[in-house]
Amino acid sequence: MSGPVPPVSLAVDPHPLLDAGAFLTTLPRPLGEIPAPEWLTGLLSAGAEAPLTRDESVRSTVRDLLRHGGYKPTGRGKPSAEYLVGAAAEGRLASINAVVDACNAVSLHSGLPISVVDLDLAKPPFRLGLAPAGACYVFNASGQEIDLEGLLCLFDSQGPCANGVKDCQRTKTHPGTTRTLSVVWGSKALGDLTARTMAWYRGILGKLGAATGTPD
Repeated sequence: MSGPVPPVSLAVDPHPLLDAGAFLTTLPRPLGEIPAPEWLTGLLSAGAEAPLTRDESVRSTVRDLLRHGGYKPTGRGKPSAEYLVGAAAEGRLASINAVVDACNAVSLHSGLPISVVDLDLAKPPFRLGLAPAGACYVFNASGQEIDLEGLLCLFDSQGPCANGVKDCQRTKTHPGTTRTLSVVWGSKALGDLTARTMAWYRGILGKLGAATGTPD
């Protein structure tokens, strides 16, 4: 088991709908040395037994959450959880690494988008809030960009670095990752779903030998 999680502060801008959950993870060794076990990769199947079950109300409520600031969560800009559902239904949801697999599995079954960033690539201070006009970032290795205006995002010292649609390429996990920050993009309209999602997610990482802690 890894040691205590170093403290990190996360500010949250006022928002009438957002019920975000966030936690820090310290891995027992570099991510590239942690194989994704079969019990975890099995959760990437839409039919896998899981403690959470996604339904249509979650889908529409998450869209309302992301739409509140003026962003349009449709087409290629739809919430990441919807992409996972489609990929799993078609058998295309493959294993990436143990940390991303945990994120994807929990997002798939809860229906909530989840972001995970490398804490040594993302730099404090951290904040959750709406992206301003003109904001964008590269979200994949091919250099494609997403227009972030009006979208709820995680910000670090360099600007937005994650959201419920596509996370930023510059802060994604890699084989040398040892510390991460995860954000569950939940809505107040969904009751305790964020809390239940967080509990399951942290439990999965604990089974991988990781330590988790809550930001200040």
